[in-house]
Amino acid sequence: MSSKNPTQPQGPAQSAARSGSKRLWRRIRTPLAKSTIVKGAAVSILSGFLRFVKWTTRPIAGSQEKATDFEALEPVIFALWHGQHLMAAPLYPGSRPVATMVSRSADAELNAKVVERFGMRAVRGSGGRPGADIASKGGARALLGLKKALDSGMNVTMIADIPHGKPRDAGQGIILLASLSGRPILPVAIATSRRKVIEKSWDKTTINLPFGRRFVAISDPIHVPPRLDEAKMTELRASLTAAMNLATERADRMVGAGR
Repeated sequence: MSSKNPTQPQGPAQSAARSGSKRLWRRIRTPLAKSTIVKGAAVSILSGFLRFVKWTTRPIAGSQEKATDFEALEPVIFALWHGQHLMAAPLYPGSRPVATMVSRSADAELNAKVVERFGMRAVRGSGGRPGADIASKGGARALLGLKKALDSGMNVTMIADIPHGKPRDAGQGIILLASLSGRPILPVAIATSRRKVIEKSWDKTTINLPFGRRFVAISDPIHVPPRLDEAKMTELRASLTAAMNLATERADRMVGAGR
């Protein structure tokens, strides 16, 4: 009796079937993405999974996830890295309302709806990269929306690095927000002992998994003056980058998950 070698090259029939499957997926994925029913189901699944991870992970002693860890500074701007932010909404501890910036891209629409499930207000926009026109991506409008939220007493969460830019390098948008609002930036990192890192993603996206331990680390607040020149902007971006990496290293160390 013969057996098929799993490493054997695919034949013409198998290749044709795979090509047909790809063509079918390309044909149906746009209608699926526009379907209210499909989007609603996806949001329910994602938000339910995040709640499950929260319920089944045990906070390590010293994890800074209580409102008392930052309430003396409120309202504040919580800064997170791309790829580390999935648990920010379910772990937000305060009773104070919070707004969060979410990209204006179509792919980020699910993110916006998920954070809204956790009671956050989604403000659509982009943080902007050095040398780019922030207003071209709706970033200026979003920054003004976040400033109004801070002025009204809400906290704000914002991803500090730029989508598809250099990962873990703070952009200018969050610095501008702190300058405009006069509110401090709190660099935050969230790590879980059980997680899946998507190594091929530009930001090493981390999917936190249930049944482990978790730790939230917050570095010292960064205060930004109302007037910024290019040199000061560069200095503050470097300071925020260092503070966030320090928080990340601490959170990873505490859960025993080094990079």
